Amino acid sequence: MTDRRDEVERQLRRHGVKPTPQRLEIGMLLLAEPCHMSAEQIIAHMRASGSPVSKATVYNTLNLFSRHGLLKEVAVHPSRLVYDSTTGIHHHFYNVDTGELTDIDPGDIELTRLPDLPPGTSAESVELIIRVRSRS
Repeated sequence: MTDRRDEVERQLRRHGVKPTPQRLEIGMLLLAEPCHMSAEQIIAHMRASGSPVSKATVYNTLNLFSRHGLLKEVAVHPSRLVYDSTTGIHHHFYNVDTGELTDIDPGDIELTRLPDLPPGTSAESVELIIRVRSRS
């Protein structure tokens, strides 16, 4: 556990984030291994483990981690963000019934053409979300 905590602390420092106790606690949940979690899931997990961290601290920390490149925000719905600890370009399956977000390897998607881009722009990346439903 100490090794994982030390690694999370190093990650925070490498990205210019001061490792406060609250940030380390949230970082242990999100950065120790690849995961996808919403703010609500993070808060529920922390409360279940007895953490006194406030909702505002969780949201502020998620925003800070995202701004510093530690997390990627994935907008799965206009009112719902999921935080992804894998920050490189990749694709997702999003199960609209369960809310689960699953990575798709970029090599598993083959795009043969993009539409014409707006004048004066260039493509930075293409990231795809495939929405699925559970079979009844």
